Amino acid sequence: MAGETTLAGRVRRIGRGFAVTAAVGAATGAAAVGYGLWEKNQFVLREESLAILPQGHGPIRVLHLSDIHFVPRQHRKAGWLASLAELKPDLVVNTGDNLSHVKAVEPLLQALQPLMEFPGVFVPGSNDYFGPELRNPASYLRGPSGERQNPVELDWPRLRSGFGMGGWVDLTNRSQSLVVKGLRVDFSGVDDPHLGLERYAGWPRGTKGQDASAHLRIAVAHAPYQRVLDHFTDDGADLLFAGHTHGGQICLPGYGALVANCDLPTWRAKGLNDWESNGRTTPVNVSGGIGTSRFAPVRIACRPEAVLLTLTSRP
Repeated sequence: MAGETTLAGRVRRIGRGFAVTAAVGAATGAAAVGYGLWEKNQFVLREESLAILPQGHGPIRVLHLSDIHFVPRQHRKAGWLASLAELKPDLVVNTGDNLSHVKAVEPLLQALQPLMEFPGVFVPGSNDYFGPELRNPASYLRGPSGERQNPVELDWPRLRSGFGMGGWVDLTNRSQSLVVKGLRVDFSGVDDPHLGLERYAGWPRGTKGQDASAHLRIAVAHAPYQRVLDHFTDDGADLLFAGHTHGGQICLPGYGALVANCDLPTWRAKGLNDWESNGRTTPVNVSGGIGTSRFAPVRIACRPEAVLLTLTSRP
């Protein structure tokens, strides 16, 4: 009888231990979610510099926006986006995934209107075409997101028209040249590689002998898949802008991103790094993004960012 009592006591003690562990785990999880909900609104400006301009030109200040994932009534995000116009950039580069809701187009265009006072270029991401789906949040950690089962179409034509009317240049599988602070800048952009929609348009062709004049080649894509980085590097890009990764979105302090949502190494999920292919090297700026899917609205150790990249002349 005493043995039974002892066994029963042990079972109760083990049960209490599991209950305490579960309670601690639940509290830790709730604290992490609470922190993630707070951090997603702690917007920061990452500043970088890069000496790639022809001698005698520059500086040129480029504001890189990506993965805004706008939802109606995100007043804090809207105010911060509008405030970026105070930076007075020479060029704005938008690398897609602007939307996260079917009614987000008009309030997003209103928030970005002050930035459309400056020259800009853009390409779309998958979340400009289709809205996010409610999924198990843990599925994000398994790797690149898969095909949507029941896609909700977003008003990409209206958004593209709004950007165009604001003066920004559409680089969806297109190339075009702009003059920025007296320097010819050749752009080449692609549709979203995450959806396999990229088609390469090459570089703009100008008047005879124009390539001999000072110029800069900038490539623009949403998702930085290695095949895309290889192509533009091999094709002579001087600089490449991309987004899509959210910088990992949920990171471990001291370690970094757990996933990149593409085949890019996780240590490259955010920042300015060199990409090498066939003996050539191209600087690639991957934005950590400004927003999140509305169904996974948390960021941990990965604050939302815009990037101000100052280009200066080569030594």
